[in-house]
Amino acid sequence: MKTKEVVEYGFPEDVATSLLKTVGVESRAMLRITTESKRGKTIVSVEGRIAGPQVATLERCWRELYASAPKARYVIDLCGVSFIDKSGRVLLQEMHRRGAELHAEGCLNQAIVDEISREREEGNGSGDKHGKKSKGAPIIFYAVLFSLLGLPAMGRAQQKAAPLSGPAPTQALRLTLEQAVSLAVKENPTEQIALITAAEAARDKDISLAALLPQAQMRVAESDNRANLLAQFGGRPLIPPSTGLKLPGHLGPYGLFSAGPAFSSPIFDFSLWKQYQAARSSSDAAKAGSLSTREQVILLVVSQYIGALRDVADVEASKSRVELAQALYDQAADLQKEGVGTGIDTLRANVELQNEKQRLMEAENSREASLYGLSKILNLDPRQKVELADSLGFFDTPQPEVEASIDQALEARPEWKQIEAQEKALKLEKQSIEYSRLPALTFDGNWAYFGTKPDNGIPAYQYQASLTFPLFTSGRIHAQVAKANLEVQRVEQQKADLRNQIALDVKTSLLNLESARNEVQVANLGVELAKQEVDQARDRFKAGVANNIEVITAQDSLSRANDNQIAALYRFNQARADLARAIGQMEKTYAK
Repeated sequence: MKTKEVVEYGFPEDVATSLLKTVGVESRAMLRITTESKRGKTIVSVEGRIAGPQVATLERCWRELYASAPKARYVIDLCGVSFIDKSGRVLLQEMHRRGAELHAEGCLNQAIVDEISREREEGNGSGDKHGKKSKGAPIIFYAVLFSLLGLPAMGRAQQKAAPLSGPAPTQALRLTLEQAVSLAVKENPTEQIALITAAEAARDKDISLAALLPQAQMRVAESDNRANLLAQFGGRPLIPPSTGLKLPGHLGPYGLFSAGPAFSSPIFDFSLWKQYQAARSSSDAAKAGSLSTREQVILLVVSQYIGALRDVADVEASKSRVELAQALYDQAADLQKEGVGTGIDTLRANVELQNEKQRLMEAENSREASLYGLSKILNLDPRQKVELADSLGFFDTPQPEVEASIDQALEARPEWKQIEAQEKALKLEKQSIEYSRLPALTFDGNWAYFGTKPDNGIPAYQYQASLTFPLFTSGRIHAQVAKANLEVQRVEQQKADLRNQIALDVKTSLLNLESARNEVQVANLGVELAKQEVDQARDRFKAGVANNIEVITAQDSLSRANDNQIAALYRFNQARADLARAIGQMEKTYAK
């Protein structure tokens, strides 16, 4: 038997739990997951609450278990579960869709399991009905008609435009950071444009290669001709006038017919060969540029997702502070009714309560704006609601060495590979211009069925080898070589600047990562001290030793400590993302 006991204390649950404890409300934050193989089945026993961060924990365990044995039979035992929230129900529905059996006890949990099973059965039934309807003759007729007309692009465009004209999505899209990155790589327009640019460069390479290969064309021609004999022979008569004979002044009309192939092929042309090599290097540069854009898109998605997590944590912390302020206000009001407290104490507590409510509204507004920005980056339907499945956390990792990180960045950064490929392409283009001074040997010819009419022709052909080289170009080649030298120098300067920029990115990201790690430790300590201050201030106020000014002050200190902790966690996760981008490991780190 394998047992995995998970205790989640990341944001925002940690802040909510600790603040609720200060007003006497307990919140369970433990989830026990046990797996056991029995009679060909894998039984996953879950105990605790499937709510909040515990949903993400169960989802990670399920993904790891399902990835290791996707064809196994799974039984999810929910008998030890005390509560299932909306996000937990969505996760159980996904597990049931993948073939897992759900077992539960209790009225509430059993009703949730029955509802999930019934929705799947109804979904399968409606799918069958839809499938039967799709077999009708009119649908097949129109499908064949559109395929013959060659309108796949229009069909795709209509498919993408359909959600905008149909009903709005009713269920929120719950995304982990990994899922958001995968979706952005497939759907982000900037990434798609970069892929198209790389594909265009690959086609340019094929065009350059075609210039080195044999070319052939077929020609069929029939014509009527009439020629001036005197003009054809330079204005001199073929027969002297003294003979008394006179030839006609023209020849024809007469017909000509020819049909046959013509071909040509370069045999020796260094200039064309260097042009092909330059195009190949340009294609490699475009591919590296596409990878660089991909890394930037992933960094943008990760930063937006982490920012949204920070805003979600702010909302949860604000809700907890509102509950704490409400409890303190109720306590002050009760003491006033008992004759122990004063009206000013109740008024102060009420003012603090209203301030916390205002902060909650601001936090909710920031959260929604961040989710809208994430939806835009992922190129989703504007009406599609998005929910975050992950939460801010602290993953303590060893601090990398600066020199090793710089070497790793120069080896992996796609921008560095791109500029190296550009430099190589420019040098090859320069050689192509220089080699245009050399002789070029080509072979061409044609074969034709030639005659005055199609029925009296005979085979005719012409084959030739040509050796050509420039004698005088009025300085054109020299000017092109000088221009190519300047372009190579420009790229060399850009390469040196990029090397320094990569080193700066690595050093800065390492510095920010170390600073953020220390900030998290200090912020965690500050939260613990602020909690103790709130508890002591409440005890003093309850005992009548002091008024609630100390409580309000302690409450503000706890609020600032929570904000500092959320900000420190955000900076730490952002610093990890910046380091991954600096060393060229964004996709490897966040798109596993």
